[in-house]
Amino acid sequence: MARRKFPGIPAEGAKTAGMPGFIKPQLATLKARAPSGDQWLNEIKYDGYRVQLHASGGHARAYTRNGLDWTKRFAAIAKALDIPGQAIFDGEAVVIEESRTNFSELQSALAAGRQGRIEYYAFDLLYLDGYDLRAVAQIERKRLLKDLFDTRGLKTPLHYSEHIAGKGAEMFEHAAKLNWEGIVSKDRAAPYRSDRNEGWIKVKTAKRGTFPVVGFIKDPTGVAALYLGRCEGGELVYMGKVGTGWSRTASSKIRKQLDTAVTAKSPLTKPVRKPKATWVEPRFAAEVEYRDITSEGLLRQSSFKGLVKDG
Repeated sequence: MARRKFPGIPAEGAKTAGMPGFIKPQLATLKARAPSGDQWLNEIKYDGYRVQLHASGGHARAYTRNGLDWTKRFAAIAKALDIPGQAIFDGEAVVIEESRTNFSELQSALAAGRQGRIEYYAFDLLYLDGYDLRAVAQIERKRLLKDLFDTRGLKTPLHYSEHIAGKGAEMFEHAAKLNWEGIVSKDRAAPYRSDRNEGWIKVKTAKRGTFPVVGFIKDPTGVAALYLGRCEGGELVYMGKVGTGWSRTASSKIRKQLDTAVTAKSPLTKPVRKPKATWVEPRFAAEVEYRDITSEGLLRQSSFKGLVKDG
């Protein structure tokens, strides 16, 4: 098949090159607040699997952020990218549940082989028809990506990831209200760099909750992790663990408090096997910030915020 030239390239910074293999992805730097100013392109932060799609001659392959070939697991997405020529997309494979991306539902869909539930949001274009685009400005890469979607008629399960120039704080506030994972702000003039840098900045929304402490893992001076529970219908069920969010001094204080509640048996209604656990009576509760609760009922991406006397 003859290579079909795509309108709009070469853009400034585009370099003629053969199609590369897997490209190590650019990663965003976590910040507490979204940056201000119109130089920033603000996008939804999707809660899914980072996937790099390589299209060549009407066929596509899907790679994870670590370069594993997951084409079979994302077969429906790969099949949908049926375009002439060659292209490399950067994006996120997701499942939409209740108007937002849901990582737990994505895991369930992958485990059950339910390809029809999985969609793909493309947010960057790294290579196109003989041109390496990584040195092209972010805004130009997004323009080329949008043009590619429009001219090639790409449709569901493939989506172009929209952005808003500026208004990062307002977009983040909106994201929190809609229970999105957060936003990613991208410097419109920056190239694509295969490392973690401040050309991309992520700001994450989070939930908070207070959960009974049912056990802990010791470390030499304090605690390495806390096991948590949740009261459910008169039962105390396992909620997962938290292992970050405290200083060495705070860890020692937590240990002293929990040592007063040590018990020989797990207080959980249905005990779980945790060989390293020191079980405690649920006299204390941990205030925890977390991203979500998995389909197994466990906390995801949790961080400790404080310990309180329960009751």
